[in-house]
Parts: sequence; C-alpha cells; structure tokens
Amino acid sequence: MTTRKNTFLTLQGQTNQSPYLIDVDKAEGIYIWDKTGKRYMDMIAGVAVNNIGHNHPKVVKSIKKQLDKHLHVMVYGEYIQDSQLALAENLASILPKNLSCSYIVNSGTEANEAAIKLAKRYTGRQQIVACKNSYHGSTHGSLSVTGNDEKQSSYKPLLPKVDFIEYNNTASLSIITNKTACVIIETIQGDAGLIKPTQEFITALRETCTVNSVLLIFDEVQVGMGRTGSMFAFEHFNVVPDILTLGKALGGGMPIGAFISSYDIMQSLTHKPMLGHITTFGGHPINCAAANACINVLKEENWIAQANDKGQLLENILIQSTQIKEIRRAGLFLAIDLGSFEKVEKVVKNCLEKGLIGFWFLSTPTAFRLSPPLSISEEELKEAGEIILECL
Repeated sequence: MTTRKNTFLTLQGQTNQSPYLIDVDKAEGIYIWDKTGKRYMDMIAGVAVNNIGHNHPKVVKSIKKQLDKHLHVMVYGEYIQDSQLALAENLASILPKNLSCSYIVNSGTEANEAAIKLAKRYTGRQQIVACKNSYHGSTHGSLSVTGNDEKQSSYKPLLPKVDFIEYNNTASLSIITNKTACVIIETIQGDAGLIKPTQEFITALRETCTVNSVLLIFDEVQVGMGRTGSMFAFEHFNVVPDILTLGKALGGGMPIGAFISSYDIMQSLTHKPMLGHITTFGGHPINCAAANACINVLKEENWIAQANDKGQLLENILIQSTQIKEIRRAGLFLAIDLGSFEKVEKVVKNCLEKGLIGFWFLSTPTAFRLSPPLSISEEELKEAGEIILECL
C-alpha cells in the first residue's frame, strides 16, 4: 500500500473496511481523474450530489463572486444575506405555495432532524411514523426514523414513540391518528433499492394525514433536484407534503440541506422556546450561492426533461444481460438487481477497473445503483452501458 493510501486509512476516520481509494486529482462534468491520470466515468454523481455534473462553471463563478464579498458573518437567521435570500426566493419559485418558507441547514440529515422537531413543535404531539426499509440519515434523530434494525442496533436507545408502516401497504396507515405529530417518508425509497410508491398508497397517506391534522414530511434528499425526471419527485404523484427536506444535489457540489414548509408552520420555531432550531453554519453564504446557481442551471438546461429518456436508454442497453434479475428506475436513477451480493461486488469492482464508478445500496446488497449526472450525453450513456454489459 502506498504511503498516501496508508495515511488516508489511518489518519481519517473510515466508513467501511474496503473503500474505493480513488486518489482524486480533479473532476469535471461526468468525469473524475486520479493522480495517475486515469479517468473514471462517475455514474453515481457522488451519490446523487452532482446532478449538474462536477465543477459546473456557473456554480464555480457564483462561488468566486461570493468569496469576494464575505464568508460566514453570523449564525443563521440573524442577518439578511444576499445569497441566502436569493436561494429562498428561488426555492419558492419552483415549489407549491404551501412550501414557500425555507430554512437552510448544513446537510440532508440535519434537514430531517429539524423537520421532525418542527412537526413536534407545531402539533404539540410526540408520535412519529416512518417507513420500514427507509433511510433518512445517520445522526440519532434521523437514524431513529430509519427502518433498518441492523443500522440501529448498535446505537440504541434512539428516539421514543417512533412507529413504522409498510411502504405501499395502505392497511398499515391505521396507526396514524390524531396523536401523531408527523409521518416522514422518502417520496421514492432510495436505500431500499429504488422503490416507488403506488398512487393509491401515497394518495391514501396524504388523505390520512390531512384528516388527522398530521404533518406529512417528504424526504427528497436523494431524489430531489431533477433526478427522477421532475424537479421534485412528489410532482409525479400529484401529492404535496407539509414539509419538504432537501440536500445532496441542492448545493451543486457544496454541502447544504433545507427543510421547507409554510410561513405559519415555520414560525412555530421562533417561540416557546425561542431558537427552536439553531445552526451556526446553516445558510453559509458560499453554499447558498452555489445552490442558487445550481437551481438556475436546472431551470435553464433541458436536462430534467431528458432524464426519463436517458434513463430508458441506459435501461434498454442493460436489460440485454441475462445476469440482471430486475431493473428498477425513476428517471435517471437505476437499481440493477443481480440477485446476490457476490455478483454485485464483482460487477462493481470490474467496472471500477475499467474506469466506471457504480455503487452499492446500503440496505439492498443484491443491487447496485446508477445515478449519473443529468448532463450526461446519449453517447456517454451508450459507452457506460457497454462497459457495464462487458463487466456483467
């Protein structure tokens, strides 16, 4: 092992025992180059972060412009800052009227934590309902509503009064009552291996929450910002949440999260107690400038409208392989199910050797994910498809 890799493995905390160890030199568009000059097709976009590609020039320009003005000046919510205000206005312009008030935080998991706090504060209730096989983040609150016993087991006790429903099982909605503060759900389950809701289920969920005055939280940290072929995944189902959480792709490559609701609901965080949610670096001016530029790029380019056709193109190439048991897809987000972890591990490693980056699902060992930048061309998709077929 090289000295550099050894330093990485011993001086930086690790998330698993076998990281990819690509020694990154630069990244642009859909490509990453390592320090030997080897080029990789990034077919996961940094796990659904780089939806507009790496190092987009308009994002870089916006960051540099903000750098010349100021960096952090105050904890979130106390000063009026250009980039924060512009981002809030931009988000309001692309969301329904009841999602007009944004609170900008540091990450997707913080957005989910804060959304749960907001729901409990606004309703005065304590029960939280989440979904089995869900993933909402790794901090304690988000882990508490993540429906995965293996992930939770080493960190208990977690939040009390959390109950779980089954995704796409309308009968399980009966546990939602007038004592429930909120239901938090991924609009499309990502870590479960890309599971879409049925229209019947998501409509019944919305109706049940409305009847019982329960706040419905949609977690679109992974599937938001154009990934599924619309700016937000809930637009496919004609159902609007009371609170929306975002992260990952929102920042155009910079770390950011947001929870968004109505002005009335959001104001409940300002009293009893004051500072109901507080974040020092939330709404950082550099990150907000990047996020605002990212939204503008998605508005200006035709990539979201092309996402479904591009995803279908890649699916049509891959489905030729007899090794594939199932392809589940939403826009330009694919789960390739091979039926066993051993096959997934072999294919992903072979792809990496050939300069293509795929990645696992944390809770679905039989499938691997593909979520390339929305900016990817048809030619690049065909090239990627052929490499994956060869590895299969």
